[in-house]
Amino acid sequence: MSDQRTHEGLVLVGTRAPYEVRKFPTISPKEDEIMVNIKWTASTPLDLHQADGGLLVEHPMRTGSTGAGIVAEVGDNAKHFQVGDRVFGFAHQNPEWKTHQEYATAPEWVFGKVPEGFSLEEAVTLPENFVTAFNTLATDLGLPTPWPKPAGYQPPRANERILVWGAASSVGQLIIQVLKYYGYNHIIGTASSNHHAYLKNLGASELYDYRNPSVVDDVLGSAKGNGAPAFPLIVDCIGSQQKTLAPISRIAQSGSIVAVMLPVILKHSSTKSVPEYSMDAKSSVTWVTGVNVSGVRTHFYWKNEMFREKLQVSR
Repeated sequence: MSDQRTHEGLVLVGTRAPYEVRKFPTISPKEDEIMVNIKWTASTPLDLHQADGGLLVEHPMRTGSTGAGIVAEVGDNAKHFQVGDRVFGFAHQNPEWKTHQEYATAPEWVFGKVPEGFSLEEAVTLPENFVTAFNTLATDLGLPTPWPKPAGYQPPRANERILVWGAASSVGQLIIQVLKYYGYNHIIGTASSNHHAYLKNLGASELYDYRNPSVVDDVLGSAKGNGAPAFPLIVDCIGSQQKTLAPISRIAQSGSIVAVMLPVILKHSSTKSVPEYSMDAKSSVTWVTGVNVSGVRTHFYWKNEMFREKLQVSR
């Protein structure tokens, strides 16, 4: 097929400017690439930060990192897919990979087959959040994530208390499920009370309402008698200087590892002003000495060879 074909896609042309629809060359796949006719895409926090705050953007820029669709063509060395397969994926590194366009051409390792029983609409909500959950736990918290999981596997830190702040977020829900899958026994979450029953069903051990003025004392009180740090492992699934990092900084103690979703929102947007961000979670609030703070950078997950080979590709 000729590379002179074109398709339409969305482009950011300026901060807070309306998206534009433009035409792009439709690239036939080479080597281990596949070309996917994107049927569904999802809006992620990064999409919002790029459109609303100009975060990490060089205008004009094609957008979209999560998509689901039908394989239209395959490269000569593609091993895992054939034309007609239903796929979903987290694809972001190059313009032709982006998913806010009719066709995306990318290496097959950024896609997986949609399981039977799931629609494309359902599947498209998963890839970036799923990759973020695994990457956060393995890269930022340093927890082992063996795959396939050995029979009878028990993680070395199974009985330590792990705090998931923002447990009802998309990433938070998946972090709870991954932790439960690997055998962690004390998964403590914060979320509004109407989500508590659902999150317990996913695997959370205890839940606290972040809107309660006593939430910090309540969370710390739950760990009395467990030694220090009370929470060795903490995940901030939101990344807001005042709304999440401020209370978490009162919970984290020397020896705690805190993984924070980036960017940190320093100032929320309004109708009159753009948001302000920081990519440095460590300096966004004051931490006690000995707290190890890590900013989660999911878009670099592929540097982990096991994740690149196993997280998305169907084998």
